[in-house]
Amino acid sequence: MNHLLILPVLIPLLAGAFLVVVFVAPLALQRLISLVSTALLVLIALLLFRQVMVGNHVLYTLGNWSPPFGILLVADRLSVLMLLITSALAVFCAMYAGRGDDRKGAHFHALLQFQLAGINGAFLTGDLFNLFVCFEILLIASYALLLHGGGVARCRASLHYVILNLVGSAMFIIGVGILYGVTGTLNMADLAVRVANAPAGDQPLLTAASLLLLVVFGVKAALLPLLFWLPRAYTAASAPVAALFAIMTKVGIYAMLRVFSLIFGLETGLVSTTAWQWLWPLALATLALGGIGVLGATNLRNLTAYMVIVSTGTLLATLALGTREAIGAGLFYLVHSTLMTATFFLLADLIARQRGVAADHMVVAAAMKDHRILGSVYFIGAIAFAGLPPFSGFISKVWILQVAGETGNQTWLWPILLVAGFMILIALSRAGSKFFWRQSGARPHQWRADPARLGVVIAMVLGSAALSMAATPVMTFMLDTADAISAPQHYVEAVEAVALRAMGGL
Repeated sequence: MNHLLILPVLIPLLAGAFLVVVFVAPLALQRLISLVSTALLVLIALLLFRQVMVGNHVLYTLGNWSPPFGILLVADRLSVLMLLITSALAVFCAMYAGRGDDRKGAHFHALLQFQLAGINGAFLTGDLFNLFVCFEILLIASYALLLHGGGVARCRASLHYVILNLVGSAMFIIGVGILYGVTGTLNMADLAVRVANAPAGDQPLLTAASLLLLVVFGVKAALLPLLFWLPRAYTAASAPVAALFAIMTKVGIYAMLRVFSLIFGLETGLVSTTAWQWLWPLALATLALGGIGVLGATNLRNLTAYMVIVSTGTLLATLALGTREAIGAGLFYLVHSTLMTATFFLLADLIARQRGVAADHMVVAAAMKDHRILGSVYFIGAIAFAGLPPFSGFISKVWILQVAGETGNQTWLWPILLVAGFMILIALSRAGSKFFWRQSGARPHQWRADPARLGVVIAMVLGSAALSMAATPVMTFMLDTADAISAPQHYVEAVEAVALRAMGGL
């Protein structure tokens, strides 16, 4: 059995538990444990990446209980891609937080590890109940991380966040219960077979379950009209927490793509059920609202939070097209958008530290001490963020527009995406002008940027450049991943093979 697959869940779980036990230990030791744990996750993700490139699917049965009865972990191209993005982002966030943000409250690094355990488990689990369990683990940790550092704004934002997600969790349980009552299983591969062969009398219940799951995953992904918690929550969170939360909406998108392509689309590819038909108009509306929010933002953190909504709308609109090329383009954009939204949450914090009471609000203030280096980083990052050449944002948007034209959906997606992109460019230009060009005559602040924090942000901006330079092999990988998603029978066959081998060994 390949025990490597359990490590992305086990390592952060054990690290988090250990950090809780030794919470009185020096903070430097806690930082070291957290950083080593997240670095190990990057290494494990790379090793799993190499394995799935050879064997397509890597499976792990906890306790040697064969599917569909035991707990099953499955790694394929999609889940390993998400593991790699999450672990790399976690390293940057842990490094940034280790420069002082983790002092503002208790148990920061333990909570970070617990959240990583939940996120990684959601990407690897092979059954719906454990997807619910992993959602709850990551949500409980995120509640505490959102409150980390205290303050009225964080308490108010976390209240809305908690209430909405508790309602989502209740709906998740109801949807899972309906599926179990109809099919008698929660293993995703087994569900795929039973849903495909379900009698006509069960179709209304299956449709109801799919609609409930769409709502649940829509809450996690911030899909209209379930997105109004996000701007306030992400704006109120501390910089490293908000940067880590950039992957949170992608967990909902991953779950949506995994469940609807696998469970409800075994024979027809990406499913076109009642639930999935709602995705296209809602995604376009989400994209449009995000563009309006970006234009109306009054500070850089709020602007970045609305950019998360823009990325959700763009991603889901692309995935709703349902073709191999559309899914590949969406996955490329997923990597770009996750990296750049996380980068700008951290960059907003660096700017705010040098502007005193003006913080990252779009008002004219005294010059920053490090305005040249921060201005250069902001300029390059804004080009990438807005989707201008030659960075990854431009490549992903051109690919998406091309795919929309090939599927005949350019009538709606092209104008909305292009206008939203123009709004983003205006908003970023306006913010940059207030931060670096128009300055008051007041005496410049003397605060200097922390070299380690600045280095993290520069490394993340360079990541976008590296993604554009490696665009051809990355696009090839994304298309291969899209092939696997569009042919869920291979996933089902891999799980069935494990079950048959277990039965043969009895």
